[in-house]
Amino acid sequence: MPATPENEALLTPSEVAAMFRVNPKTVTRWARAGKISAIRTLGGHRRFKAAEIRRFLEQVEDPAEA
Repeated sequence: MPATPENEALLTPSEVAAMFRVNPKTVTRWARAGKISAIRTLGGHRRFKAAEIRRFLEQVEDPAEA
């Protein structure tokens, strides 16, 4: 079943940072630079789509990209 906006998993900057083994501030910089897209909560916090982050992680880990 395809993910819809209502049920798609969202990750916090800390969760994304743990996946990439970087500081959460680095994730925020990536979002500002447009490398990854972020969704803003009503409180102004960033959240990241899990599927998009997994694709980005695969691209970064791909040896052909290095």
